[in-house]
Amino acid sequence: MQIAKVVGTVVSTKKNDTLVGHKLLIVRFLEKNLKSYGDTRIAVDTVGAGVGELVLCVSGAASRNAVCNTSASIDAAIVGIVDSLDMNGS
Repeated sequence: MQIAKVVGTVVSTKKNDTLVGHKLLIVRFLEKNLKSYGDTRIAVDTVGAGVGELVLCVSGAASRNAVCNTSASIDAAIVGIVDSLDMNGS
């Protein structure tokens, strides 16, 4: 699981049947220091996230499980919205 920031949306009227009905968002993953951003990817939103929010993302089989379809054409999914981060314990 990784933390990412939602930076945009994707609209696709023609897509694989396993993606129909799913909102697609563009996310930028936070680096381990939680101060800079790395890779940008498209993720299926399962929780109603919006642009500007920090989210929890999963990839691979976990992302397909998040949409309850193990054969879905999905590589990343948003499974939570971050309310706060506490780095004091590090």
